[in-house]
Amino acid sequence: MSVTNRPFILFCGLGLMIALVFFKLGTAFSLRMLAEATCYAILALGLTIQWGYAGLFNAGIMGFVAIGGFMSVLLTYPLNEKFWQSDSPSALGTVGLYIFAAIILVYGASQLHRIGVPRKLKNLITAIVFGISYLVVITALNPVAANIEATAGFIGGFGLPVWVGWAAGGAVAGIIAYFVGHICLGLRSDYLAIATLGIAEIIKAVLKNADWLTHGTLTVSPLPWPVPTPNDIGFIAARASYLAVTSIMIVIIYVALTRAYNAPWGRMMRAIRDNEISSASMGKNVNKRRLEIFILGSVLMGIGGATLISFSRIFDPSGFLPLNHTFLVWVMMILGGAGNNLGAIFGALFVYIIWTMSEPVTLFLFESFATWGKDIFGWEIPTDLAARALQMRVFIIGLTITLVLRYAPSGVLPEKIAKHD
Repeated sequence: MSVTNRPFILFCGLGLMIALVFFKLGTAFSLRMLAEATCYAILALGLTIQWGYAGLFNAGIMGFVAIGGFMSVLLTYPLNEKFWQSDSPSALGTVGLYIFAAIILVYGASQLHRIGVPRKLKNLITAIVFGISYLVVITALNPVAANIEATAGFIGGFGLPVWVGWAAGGAVAGIIAYFVGHICLGLRSDYLAIATLGIAEIIKAVLKNADWLTHGTLTVSPLPWPVPTPNDIGFIAARASYLAVTSIMIVIIYVALTRAYNAPWGRMMRAIRDNEISSASMGKNVNKRRLEIFILGSVLMGIGGATLISFSRIFDPSGFLPLNHTFLVWVMMILGGAGNNLGAIFGALFVYIIWTMSEPVTLFLFESFATWGKDIFGWEIPTDLAARALQMRVFIIGLTITLVLRYAPSGVLPEKIAKHD
Protein backbone atom coordinates (compact mmCIF):
# COMPACT_ATOMS: atom_id res chain seq x y z
CA MET A 1 0.00 0.00 0.00
CA SER A 2 1.61 3.25 -1.12
CA VAL A 3 1.83 6.15 1.26
CA THR A 4 -0.15 8.34 -1.14
CA ASN A 5 -3.09 5.95 -1.48
CA ARG A 6 -3.10 4.72 2.11
CA PRO A 7 -5.55 7.31 3.55
CA PHE A 8 -8.00 6.75 0.69
CA ILE A 9 -7.88 2.97 1.06
CA LEU A 10 -8.18 3.06 4.85
CA PHE A 11 -11.14 5.42 4.82
CA CYS A 12 -12.83 3.34 2.12
CA GLY A 13 -12.43 0.30 4.36
CA LEU A 14 -13.79 2.30 7.27
CA GLY A 15 -16.75 3.29 5.13
CA LEU A 16 -17.47 -0.36 4.40
CA MET A 17 -17.38 -1.15 8.12
CA ILE A 18 -19.84 1.65 8.81
CA ALA A 19 -22.11 0.50 5.98
CA LEU A 20 -22.11 -3.02 7.42
CA VAL A 21 -23.10 -1.69 10.85
CA PHE A 22 -25.94 0.30 9.26
CA PHE A 23 -27.11 -2.82 7.41
CA LYS A 24 -26.97 -5.15 10.42
CA LEU A 25 -28.04 -2.92 13.33
CA GLY A 26 -30.09 -0.18 11.74
CA THR A 27 -29.85 3.55 11.22
CA ALA A 28 -30.69 4.75 14.73
CA PHE A 29 -28.00 2.64 16.42
CA SER A 30 -25.39 3.45 13.76
CA LEU A 31 -26.00 7.20 13.97
CA ARG A 32 -25.60 7.07 17.75
CA MET A 33 -22.33 5.19 17.35
CA LEU A 34 -21.00 7.69 14.80
CA ALA A 35 -22.05 10.71 16.86
CA GLU A 36 -20.18 9.35 19.88
CA ALA A 37 -17.20 8.47 17.69
CA THR A 38 -16.96 12.04 16.38
CA CYS A 39 -16.93 13.33 19.96
CA TYR A 40 -14.02 10.98 20.66
CA ALA A 41 -12.35 12.25 17.48
CA ILE A 42 -12.22 15.73 19.03
CA LEU A 43 -10.55 14.22 22.10
CA ALA A 44 -8.07 12.35 19.89
CA LEU A 45 -7.22 15.56 18.04
CA GLY A 46 -6.50 17.22 21.37
CA LEU A 47 -4.22 14.38 22.38
CA THR A 48 -2.41 14.10 19.06
CA ILE A 49 -1.23 17.71 19.23
CA GLN A 50 -0.05 17.27 22.82
CA TRP A 51 1.84 14.03 22.20
CA GLY A 52 2.37 14.19 18.46
CA TYR A 53 3.35 17.86 18.21
CA ALA A 54 5.17 18.33 21.51
CA GLY A 55 5.73 14.91 23.12
CA LEU A 56 3.62 15.74 26.22
CA PHE A 57 2.27 12.67 28.03
CA ASN A 58 -1.23 13.47 29.29
CA ALA A 59 -2.54 10.62 31.45
CA GLY A 60 -5.51 12.60 32.75
CA ILE A 61 -7.75 13.02 29.71
CA MET A 62 -10.67 11.82 31.84
CA GLY A 63 -10.38 14.90 34.05
CA PHE A 64 -10.63 17.32 31.12
CA VAL A 65 -13.57 15.34 29.73
CA ALA A 66 -15.30 15.52 33.10
CA ILE A 67 -14.73 19.25 33.59
CA GLY A 68 -15.91 19.96 30.05
CA GLY A 69 -19.07 17.95 30.64
CA PHE A 70 -19.71 19.61 33.99
CA MET A 71 -19.35 23.15 32.63
CA SER A 72 -21.81 22.29 29.88
CA VAL A 73 -24.27 21.04 32.50
CA LEU A 74 -23.75 24.06 34.76
CA LEU A 75 -24.35 26.62 32.04
CA THR A 76 -26.96 24.92 29.85
CA TYR A 77 -29.20 22.93 32.23
CA PRO A 78 -32.48 24.72 33.03
CA LEU A 79 -32.75 26.91 36.13
CA ASN A 80 -33.61 25.26 39.43
CA GLU A 81 -36.36 27.53 40.76
CA LYS A 82 -36.19 26.00 44.26
CA PHE A 83 -32.58 27.12 44.55
CA TRP A 84 -33.09 30.64 43.24
CA GLN A 85 -36.19 31.25 45.38
CA SER A 86 -34.30 30.40 48.59
CA ASP A 87 -31.65 32.34 50.48
CA SER A 88 -28.95 29.94 49.24
CA PRO A 89 -27.76 32.11 46.30
CA SER A 90 -26.80 35.00 48.61
CA ALA A 91 -25.11 32.65 51.06
CA LEU A 92 -23.23 30.99 48.20
CA GLY A 93 -22.21 34.43 46.96
CA THR A 94 -20.66 35.15 50.36
CA VAL A 95 -18.66 31.93 50.09
CA GLY A 96 -17.57 33.07 46.64
CA LEU A 97 -16.17 36.27 48.18
CA TYR A 98 -14.25 34.15 50.68
CA ILE A 99 -12.81 32.11 47.79
CA PHE A 100 -11.84 35.27 45.91
CA ALA A 101 -10.12 36.68 49.01
CA ALA A 102 -8.33 33.36 49.56
CA ILE A 103 -7.01 33.39 45.98
CA ILE A 104 -5.71 36.94 46.44
CA LEU A 105 -4.00 36.05 49.71
CA VAL A 106 -2.39 32.89 48.35
CA TYR A 107 -1.21 34.68 45.24
CA GLY A 108 0.17 37.54 47.31
CA ALA A 109 2.04 35.10 49.54
CA SER A 110 3.51 33.38 46.47
CA GLN A 111 4.97 36.70 45.30
CA LEU A 112 6.74 37.60 48.55
CA HIS A 113 10.12 36.85 46.95
CA ARG A 114 9.71 40.05 44.95
CA ILE A 115 10.17 42.09 48.14
CA GLY A 116 13.22 40.18 49.31
CA VAL A 117 11.68 37.31 51.27
CA PRO A 118 13.80 34.13 50.86
CA ARG A 119 12.15 31.55 48.61
CA LYS A 120 12.07 28.79 51.24
CA LEU A 121 10.35 31.13 53.70
CA LYS A 122 8.02 32.31 50.94
CA ASN A 123 7.01 28.72 50.17
CA LEU A 124 6.35 28.04 53.84
CA ILE A 125 4.22 31.17 54.21
CA THR A 126 2.31 30.32 51.03
CA ALA A 127 1.56 26.82 52.30
CA ILE A 128 0.35 28.17 55.66
CA VAL A 129 -1.84 30.81 54.01
CA PHE A 130 -3.28 28.20 51.66
CA GLY A 131 -4.08 25.83 54.53
CA ILE A 132 -5.77 28.51 56.63
CA SER A 133 -7.71 29.82 53.62
CA TYR A 134 -8.89 26.32 52.77
CA LEU A 135 -10.19 25.74 56.28
CA VAL A 136 -12.00 29.08 56.31
CA VAL A 137 -13.65 28.45 52.94
CA ILE A 138 -14.70 24.89 53.81
CA THR A 139 -16.10 26.03 57.16
CA ALA A 140 -18.21 28.65 55.38
CA LEU A 141 -19.24 26.32 52.54
CA ASN A 142 -20.38 23.24 54.48
CA PRO A 143 -23.58 24.69 56.00
CA VAL A 144 -24.50 26.38 52.73
CA ALA A 145 -24.02 23.13 50.81
CA ALA A 146 -26.08 21.19 53.34
CA ASN A 147 -28.89 23.76 53.07
CA ILE A 148 -28.87 23.60 49.25
CA GLU A 149 -29.07 19.80 49.27
CA ALA A 150 -31.91 19.87 51.81
CA THR A 151 -34.04 22.54 50.11
CA ALA A 152 -33.25 22.37 46.39
CA GLY A 153 -31.26 19.19 45.75
CA PHE A 154 -28.57 21.06 43.80
CA ILE A 155 -28.08 24.47 42.27
CA GLY A 156 -29.13 23.48 38.75
CA GLY A 157 -27.94 25.30 35.66
CA PHE A 158 -28.21 28.72 34.04
CA GLY A 159 -30.27 27.78 30.97
CA LEU A 160 -27.79 29.25 28.46
CA PRO A 161 -27.36 28.04 24.86
CA VAL A 162 -25.53 24.75 24.47
CA TRP A 163 -22.64 26.23 22.50
CA VAL A 164 -21.90 28.55 25.45
CA GLY A 165 -21.52 25.52 27.71
CA TRP A 166 -19.26 23.78 25.21
CA ALA A 167 -17.05 26.86 24.88
CA ALA A 168 -16.91 27.24 28.67
CA GLY A 169 -15.96 23.56 29.02
CA GLY A 170 -12.98 24.13 26.75
CA ALA A 171 -12.03 27.38 28.50
CA VAL A 172 -12.08 25.91 32.02
CA ALA A 173 -10.16 22.84 30.84
CA GLY A 174 -7.57 25.22 29.40
CA ILE A 175 -7.34 27.14 32.69
CA ILE A 176 -6.75 23.93 34.63
CA ALA A 177 -4.16 22.88 32.04
CA TYR A 178 -2.39 26.22 32.51
CA PHE A 179 -1.87 25.67 36.23
CA VAL A 180 -0.91 22.01 35.83
CA GLY A 181 1.46 22.75 32.98
CA HIS A 182 2.92 25.85 34.63
CA ILE A 183 3.99 23.70 37.56
CA CYS A 184 5.00 20.48 35.79
CA LEU A 185 6.27 21.27 32.29
CA GLY A 186 9.63 22.39 33.62
CA LEU A 187 10.17 18.92 35.06
CA ARG A 188 10.67 15.57 33.34
CA SER A 189 7.81 14.27 31.23
CA ASP A 190 6.85 11.55 33.72
CA TYR A 191 5.96 14.23 36.28
CA LEU A 192 3.39 15.63 33.85
CA ALA A 193 1.84 12.17 33.45
CA ILE A 194 1.62 11.73 37.23
CA ALA A 195 0.21 15.24 37.71
CA THR A 196 -2.47 14.88 35.05
CA LEU A 197 -3.47 11.46 36.37
CA GLY A 198 -3.82 12.89 39.88
CA ILE A 199 -5.73 15.96 38.70
CA ALA A 200 -8.17 13.75 36.78
CA GLU A 201 -8.95 11.69 39.88
CA ILE A 202 -9.32 14.84 42.00
CA ILE A 203 -11.76 16.36 39.51
CA LYS A 204 -13.80 13.15 39.42
CA ALA A 205 -13.88 12.93 43.24
CA VAL A 206 -14.99 16.56 43.60
CA LEU A 207 -17.75 16.21 41.00
CA LYS A 208 -18.90 12.93 42.49
CA ASN A 209 -19.12 14.17 46.09
CA ALA A 210 -20.25 17.79 45.63
CA ASP A 211 -23.96 16.91 45.57
CA TRP A 212 -24.99 20.55 46.02
CA LEU A 213 -23.12 21.47 42.84
CA THR A 214 -23.40 18.44 40.52
CA HIS A 215 -26.21 16.33 42.05
CA GLY A 216 -23.49 13.73 42.64
CA THR A 217 -24.38 10.14 41.89
CA LEU A 218 -28.07 11.09 41.51
CA THR A 219 -27.10 12.35 38.03
CA VAL A 220 -28.50 15.24 36.00
CA SER A 221 -30.75 14.66 32.99
CA PRO A 222 -32.01 15.26 30.37
CA LEU A 223 -29.30 17.58 29.10
CA PRO A 224 -30.18 20.00 26.29
CA TRP A 225 -28.94 19.58 22.73
CA PRO A 226 -27.87 22.20 20.17
CA VAL A 227 -30.34 20.56 17.77
CA PRO A 228 -33.88 19.19 18.25
CA THR A 229 -33.92 16.17 20.56
CA PRO A 230 -35.30 12.70 19.79
CA ASN A 231 -38.46 13.67 21.67
CA ASP A 232 -39.02 16.42 19.11
CA ILE A 233 -38.16 14.87 15.74
CA GLY A 234 -37.35 11.22 16.45
CA PHE A 235 -34.12 9.34 17.04
CA ILE A 236 -32.88 9.17 13.45
CA ALA A 237 -33.35 12.84 12.55
CA ALA A 238 -32.08 14.07 15.93
CA ARG A 239 -28.97 11.90 15.93
CA ALA A 240 -28.24 12.78 12.31
CA SER A 241 -28.48 16.48 13.20
CA TYR A 242 -26.14 16.05 16.18
CA LEU A 243 -23.72 14.09 13.99
CA ALA A 244 -23.77 16.94 11.47
CA VAL A 245 -22.84 19.45 14.20
CA THR A 246 -19.92 17.39 15.53
CA SER A 247 -18.73 16.61 12.00
CA ILE A 248 -18.62 20.31 11.15
CA MET A 249 -16.68 20.93 14.35
CA ILE A 250 -14.15 18.25 13.37
CA VAL A 251 -13.69 19.78 9.92
CA ILE A 252 -13.06 23.24 11.42
CA ILE A 253 -10.63 21.86 14.03
CA TYR A 254 -8.85 19.72 11.44
CA VAL A 255 -8.34 22.63 9.03
CA ALA A 256 -7.10 24.91 11.82
CA LEU A 257 -4.69 22.33 13.23
CA THR A 258 -3.36 21.39 9.81
CA ARG A 259 -2.62 25.02 8.99
CA ALA A 260 -0.91 25.42 12.37
CA TYR A 261 1.08 22.22 11.81
CA ASN A 262 2.45 23.46 8.48
CA ALA A 263 3.07 27.00 9.76
CA PRO A 264 6.33 28.13 11.40
CA TRP A 265 4.69 27.61 14.81
CA GLY A 266 4.11 23.92 14.03
CA ARG A 267 7.66 23.43 12.78
CA MET A 268 8.96 25.07 15.93
CA MET A 269 6.87 22.74 18.13
CA ARG A 270 8.19 19.67 16.34
CA ALA A 271 11.75 20.98 16.62
CA ILE A 272 11.27 21.33 20.39
CA ARG A 273 9.83 17.83 20.52
CA ASP A 274 12.70 16.28 18.57
CA ASN A 275 15.59 18.21 20.13
CA GLU A 276 14.83 20.34 23.13
CA ILE A 277 18.42 21.39 23.77
CA SER A 278 19.01 22.60 20.22
CA SER A 279 15.73 24.53 20.24
CA ALA A 280 16.63 26.22 23.50
CA SER A 281 20.05 27.14 22.15
CA MET A 282 18.31 28.89 19.26
CA GLY A 283 16.52 31.17 21.71
CA LYS A 284 13.17 29.36 21.88
CA ASN A 285 11.30 29.41 25.18
CA VAL A 286 10.74 25.65 25.41
CA ASN A 287 8.53 25.60 28.50
CA LYS A 288 6.34 28.44 27.24
CA ARG A 289 5.75 26.73 23.91
CA ARG A 290 5.00 23.43 25.58
CA LEU A 291 2.52 25.17 27.84
CA GLU A 292 0.79 26.63 24.78
CA ILE A 293 0.35 23.24 23.15
CA PHE A 294 -0.73 21.60 26.41
CA ILE A 295 -3.41 24.25 26.94
CA LEU A 296 -4.60 24.02 23.34
CA GLY A 297 -4.91 20.25 23.49
CA SER A 298 -6.75 20.43 26.82
CA VAL A 299 -9.18 22.99 25.42
CA LEU A 300 -10.08 20.53 22.66
CA MET A 301 -10.48 17.78 25.27
CA GLY A 302 -12.83 19.99 27.28
CA ILE A 303 -14.91 20.72 24.19
CA GLY A 304 -14.91 17.06 23.21
CA GLY A 305 -16.00 16.07 26.71
CA ALA A 306 -18.82 18.62 26.62
CA THR A 307 -20.12 17.31 23.30
CA LEU A 308 -19.88 13.70 24.47
CA ILE A 309 -21.76 14.30 27.72
CA SER A 310 -24.37 16.45 26.01
CA PHE A 311 -25.05 13.69 23.50
CA SER A 312 -25.56 11.13 26.26
CA ARG A 313 -28.10 13.56 27.82
CA ILE A 314 -27.07 12.47 31.32
CA PHE A 315 -24.29 13.72 33.59
CA ASP A 316 -23.06 11.02 35.97
CA PRO A 317 -19.73 11.79 37.70
CA SER A 318 -19.25 8.13 38.58
CA GLY A 319 -19.44 7.26 34.88
CA PHE A 320 -16.07 8.84 34.10
CA LEU A 321 -13.59 5.96 33.85
CA PRO A 322 -9.88 5.99 32.93
CA LEU A 323 -10.48 3.02 30.62
CA ASN A 324 -13.20 4.77 28.61
CA HIS A 325 -11.98 8.36 28.75
CA THR A 326 -8.17 8.09 28.84
CA PHE A 327 -6.87 4.72 27.69
CA LEU A 328 -9.32 4.46 24.79
CA VAL A 329 -8.33 7.89 23.49
CA TRP A 330 -4.65 6.90 23.64
CA VAL A 331 -5.43 3.76 21.63
CA MET A 332 -7.21 5.89 19.03
CA MET A 333 -4.28 8.27 18.71
CA ILE A 334 -1.61 5.54 18.61
CA LEU A 335 -3.49 3.47 16.06
CA GLY A 336 -4.16 6.46 13.82
CA GLY A 337 -0.66 7.90 14.08
CA ALA A 338 0.73 10.45 16.51
CA GLY A 339 1.14 13.89 14.98
CA ASN A 340 -1.17 13.12 12.06
CA ASN A 341 -4.50 14.91 12.39
CA LEU A 342 -6.17 12.75 9.75
CA GLY A 343 -4.81 9.68 11.52
CA ALA A 344 -6.35 10.81 14.81
CA ILE A 345 -9.76 11.09 13.15
CA PHE A 346 -9.41 7.69 11.49
CA GLY A 347 -8.19 6.10 14.70
CA ALA A 348 -11.09 7.53 16.70
CA LEU A 349 -13.72 6.29 14.26
CA PHE A 350 -12.13 2.87 13.74
CA VAL A 351 -11.39 2.14 17.39
CA TYR A 352 -14.81 3.30 18.58
CA ILE A 353 -16.52 1.06 16.03
CA ILE A 354 -14.41 -1.86 17.27
CA TRP A 355 -15.16 -0.89 20.88
CA THR A 356 -18.90 -0.66 20.24
CA MET A 357 -19.31 -3.66 17.98
CA SER A 358 -17.06 -6.04 19.91
CA GLU A 359 -19.80 -6.79 22.44
CA PRO A 360 -22.65 -7.78 20.06
CA VAL A 361 -20.28 -9.63 17.70
CA THR A 362 -18.67 -11.54 20.58
CA LEU A 363 -22.07 -12.34 22.08
CA PHE A 364 -23.23 -13.72 18.71
CA LEU A 365 -20.12 -15.92 18.48
CA PHE A 366 -20.49 -17.10 22.08
CA GLU A 367 -24.13 -18.02 21.57
CA SER A 368 -23.34 -19.79 18.29
CA PHE A 369 -20.54 -21.86 19.80
CA ALA A 370 -22.64 -22.59 22.90
CA THR A 371 -25.51 -23.82 20.75
CA TRP A 372 -23.23 -26.00 18.63
CA GLY A 373 -21.54 -27.36 21.74
CA LYS A 374 -24.87 -28.24 23.30
CA ASP A 375 -26.18 -29.90 20.15
CA ILE A 376 -22.99 -31.85 19.38
CA PHE A 377 -21.32 -32.48 22.76
CA GLY A 378 -24.16 -31.83 25.20
CA TRP A 379 -22.40 -28.87 26.84
CA GLU A 380 -24.35 -26.81 29.33
CA ILE A 381 -24.76 -23.22 28.10
CA PRO A 382 -23.47 -20.64 30.62
CA THR A 383 -26.01 -18.13 31.85
CA ASP A 384 -23.63 -15.17 31.84
CA LEU A 385 -22.70 -15.01 28.16
CA ALA A 386 -23.74 -11.35 27.94
CA ALA A 387 -21.42 -10.37 30.80
CA ARG A 388 -18.55 -12.32 29.26
CA ALA A 389 -19.12 -10.65 25.91
CA LEU A 390 -19.02 -7.23 27.55
CA GLN A 391 -15.69 -8.07 29.17
CA MET A 392 -14.25 -9.25 25.85
CA ARG A 393 -14.28 -5.71 24.44
CA VAL A 394 -11.28 -4.87 26.66
CA PHE A 395 -9.41 -7.92 25.33
CA ILE A 396 -10.22 -7.00 21.73
CA ILE A 397 -9.02 -3.41 22.16
CA GLY A 398 -5.86 -4.70 23.83
CA LEU A 399 -5.31 -7.13 20.97
CA THR A 400 -5.90 -4.35 18.44
CA ILE A 401 -3.32 -2.00 19.95
CA THR A 402 -0.84 -4.90 20.32
CA LEU A 403 -1.12 -5.74 16.62
CA VAL A 404 -0.75 -2.07 15.68
CA LEU A 405 2.36 -1.66 17.82
CA ARG A 406 3.80 -4.82 16.31
CA TYR A 407 3.12 -4.16 12.63
CA ALA A 408 2.59 -0.37 12.45
CA PRO A 409 4.42 1.17 15.44
CA SER A 410 4.02 4.68 14.00
CA GLY A 411 0.29 4.17 13.38
CA VAL A 412 -1.59 3.30 10.21
CA LEU A 413 -1.26 6.94 9.09
CA PRO A 414 2.11 8.02 10.48
CA GLU A 415 3.25 11.59 10.66
CA LYS A 416 4.63 12.86 7.36
CA ILE A 417 8.22 14.00 7.79
CA ALA A 418 9.21 16.58 5.18
CA LYS A 419 12.52 15.79 3.51
CA HIS A 420 14.78 18.63 2.39
CA ASP A 421 17.66 18.33 -0.01
